Amino acid sequence: MHQTAITRAVGEPEENGYAERLMRTIREEEVALTEYRDYADARRQLGRFPDAVYNRKRIHSALGYLTPAEFEQQWRADRRGPQDVQ
Repeated sequence: MHQTAITRAVGEPEENGYAERLMRTIREEEVALTEYRDYADARRQLGRFPDAVYNRKRIHSALGYLTPAEFEQQWRADRRGPQDVQ
């Protein structure tokens, strides 16, 4: 079986827009607004940001301006249907 490697141009935002947008969000919403005590503190805080904030609390335009938690709750309610809601 023949496999083809997918290559992306380094530094081209249109080639990796999702990653570029995530990095911009981290810079704007975490790094610019936080004072870190030291390198270890920065690593710890930055390590928690994607799961604790970006994936749970931050609204996303792709999700109809809901947080991922709100979107999931709505999705589960829609899947249950009106007969299952009490």
